[in-house]
Amino acid sequence: MFPSFLLSLREGIEAALIICIVLGVLKKVGKTQYSKYIWRGTWSAALVSLISALILNAIGASFEGAAEEIFEGFAMLIAAGVLTWMIFWMQKQARTMQTELEADVRRAVLGQSGKALFLLAFVAVLREGIELALFLTAAAATSTAQQTLIGSLLGLTASAAIGWLLFRTTVQLNLKAFFQVTSVLLLLFAAGLVAHGVHEFNEVGWIPGIIDHVWDMNLIINEKGTFGLMLKAIFGYNGNPSLTEVLSYLLYFAAIIFGLRRNSIASTALQNS
Repeated sequence: MFPSFLLSLREGIEAALIICIVLGVLKKVGKTQYSKYIWRGTWSAALVSLISALILNAIGASFEGAAEEIFEGFAMLIAAGVLTWMIFWMQKQARTMQTELEADVRRAVLGQSGKALFLLAFVAVLREGIELALFLTAAAATSTAQQTLIGSLLGLTASAAIGWLLFRTTVQLNLKAFFQVTSVLLLLFAAGLVAHGVHEFNEVGWIPGIIDHVWDMNLIINEKGTFGLMLKAIFGYNGNPSLTEVLSYLLYFAAIIFGLRRNSIASTALQNS
């Protein structure tokens, strides 16, 4: 439940921030009558995202045996890749996102284009919604459908409440700290998805295990016990992983460290130029 809650909270807050910025600009320029286009775009995107989530879930449920393992393997690897890209993208765009959004809204208002405002909200929310649908499909493979649903509903409810507080009051949340903490947790979750995806491909024989069980921790923390299932859902814990699972986990973090170093060097060069 925790992964789906965290994913929904993170994606929901990102969408809420965008809507808050757009509505805030409309309020500043005295054009609140255009707010209806923002809400139409938001609810339309939410509906399309929900339909996408249901379709992905139905596709996953239609597979059995090896086909199910292949689908889950691909879903987990794709979700891990998109999740990682999203975190790095957000880190890079956070500095300029508000300025660019405000400029887009002002242009739309000057052109009296309700359609442009609708599309602005629709595309922004749809991107978050489609990403969340994909992430929840992958998360459901490591948990139960009921836990995934409850976690996602709680996360979206919390994000909506936080978005409302940000817009209606002067409450100042430390969003930078929030995104930093959730980024670390989601990267750990993504690493678990990579390892779990490799495990699924081990099961169907697409990727050799090389060594089927590098170690066996099930006597200490049973992967089928309550605590083990929780670790599995959050971090992709496997009590007796294959060598390729372990290597994929380590290689993922090596790639993350390389990416962070590259981003840091690029940011330093940008500041010095």
